[in-house]
Amino acid sequence: MASLQTPLPSILNFRDVGKTINDFTGLNKLQEKKLYRSARLDNATAEDRKRLIDEFAIKSVIDLRTETEHIENSKKRNQRIKANAQEAEPLKIPGIAYHEINFNGKGYSNSLIKQLTWHQFFRLIRLMAMGYRTEGIRVLGENVMRARGLTGLAVDSIDACTKEVKQVFDVLSNPESYPVLVHCTQGKDRTGLVVMLVLQVLVLDVGSTKHDYMLSEAELAPEREERLKEIESIGLTEEFARCDPLMVKTVYKHILDKYGGIDKYLSEACGVDAAAQDRVRRIMERRWSLGVA
Repeated sequence: MASLQTPLPSILNFRDVGKTINDFTGLNKLQEKKLYRSARLDNATAEDRKRLIDEFAIKSVIDLRTETEHIENSKKRNQRIKANAQEAEPLKIPGIAYHEINFNGKGYSNSLIKQLTWHQFFRLIRLMAMGYRTEGIRVLGENVMRARGLTGLAVDSIDACTKEVKQVFDVLSNPESYPVLVHCTQGKDRTGLVVMLVLQVLVLDVGSTKHDYMLSEAELAPEREERLKEIESIGLTEEFARCDPLMVKTVYKHILDKYGGIDKYLSEACGVDAAAQDRVRRIMERRWSLGVA
């Protein structure tokens, strides 16, 4: 197995987006130490939590996970605390502002539910009402999400998650938020989609954006077996543990074909105005810090 890039052993898929792009393109176009991405932070050691503050100076965390994911991870964390009292640290790292934005929120969920049969729909409602959240999500996984595939679900997210995209960009367009760490569970799909949108705003080409996205597959390898169990528990297949090489190109094309480009998608569909988009560019592009506008 190739050596992992993450400097934080207990936080998988962690990287500096600006540095990743600069190293790949050799152009040094983006600001580094501004925007980071990773998998979930739940298993982070005390040492790595401290490094997020002291070494990486993280001021804001954007957590894209669902309520069900938070509940399941809280259960696992409580089990670890019972086994090892030394892990009983605050769930949220003191000194960091947390923004919990359920990227698979109401709009996205409704777009999937509409594709169920009536029998499947009532089964889902019954399971959720009884508190069997994972089993309820499995109904969607087996009957809708599998068929859509990773890339299909990404396209669905672009169309359905406009409210959540606005919430993300409200954080990213505020200079006081930085440095920012964006994560979900794997730091691959929802996090990857948010990073794709940011890189489109910065007019990054498909090749460099794809490079950043595809790094996630190898970076997640150490927890592959655990991830597969989680994925299978909600009715999905091994495909959802991988990165789709067609993802970035398909997302870029969808935004261009349906909305006329990233600027119109963000402004007209999501409510992220031109001024907010420009603030993201000023924060992330090196030319502004060098006074070369």
